[in-house]
Amino acid sequence: MVYGYIRVSTDRQSVDNQRFEIERFCLHNNLEIDQWIEETISGSQQPEKRLLGSLVDGARTGDLIICSELSRLGRSLFMIMSILNDLLENGVKIWTIKDNYRLEDDINAKILAFAFGLSAEIERSLISQRTKEALARKRSEGMTLGRPLGSKSVKHKLSGYEAEIKALLDEKVPQTVIAERFGVSRKTIFLFIKNYNKTY
Repeated sequence: MVYGYIRVSTDRQSVDNQRFEIERFCLHNNLEIDQWIEETISGSQQPEKRLLGSLVDGARTGDLIICSELSRLGRSLFMIMSILNDLLENGVKIWTIKDNYRLEDDINAKILAFAFGLSAEIERSLISQRTKEALARKRSEGMTLGRPLGSKSVKHKLSGYEAEIKALLDEKVPQTVIAERFGVSRKTIFLFIKNYNKTY
């Protein structure tokens, strides 16, 4: 599958320019887009809140994602690196037009993937430290964290952890990192928050 990914930040912007760039690129490289993913949303939003999240989860080994530039994937360097690392680990190729990146199953991509993974690991370590400090502060303020002793989840595997998840989100910890902390998928965290109608 060849995907064309387009993102603009506001409805006052047009997707036409990015689509034209991708179509022209495909024409010159004998490629055809099998599926377009177009969205109007800020790049600062976590991938799971965007169509991009479904694309990252659904793309398979050998698939190719084409976008105009890496900045279409996210606003922050860490977010972009995390997305690219997930895709490369799953054997998904990413090509950009303006940046002229060809990230696929070769030594260059593996080096970049290693750099992405290392950077992400460092960032997670820093986030972990901030998280520990935030939770310690919440406990000092009298907040009870974690599932009550002896209780069992009857509705959701994260039931009983609402306060702890809220504390993490208040500290701007990415949902991807929270998912890793609790041993669940990003989608599980997203659905948990949505189903419990929390405003974080």
